[in-house]
Amino acid sequence: MWLEVITPEKKMFEGEVDAVRFPGIDGSFQVLRGHAPIISSLTEGKIKVDLANHETDFDEFSGSFEPDDSSNSRVIRITISGGVMEMQNDKIIVLAD
Repeated sequence: MWLEVITPEKKMFEGEVDAVRFPGIDGSFQVLRGHAPIISSLTEGKIKVDLANHETDFDEFSGSFEPDDSSNSRVIRITISGGVMEMQNDKIIVLAD
């Protein structure tokens, strides 16, 4: 599925992912390929992204991303202050603060 994370300043991330875990206002939740359409408010926290491949270069993102605590190089975390996410037809758009 496709993920875009957009802030007022820039597009932070765009790419193919296998799974995404969000900091929802009522607790964290995860979406996978084929998930039903959803719109949700997000709170301050980290978006956990399971990348579809290993070939992602994080140097250009200036510290907006951090590798996951585990040794899995396909998992990254993106820190946000809040926002809104929408998923429809295996495309996720995050409007983040």
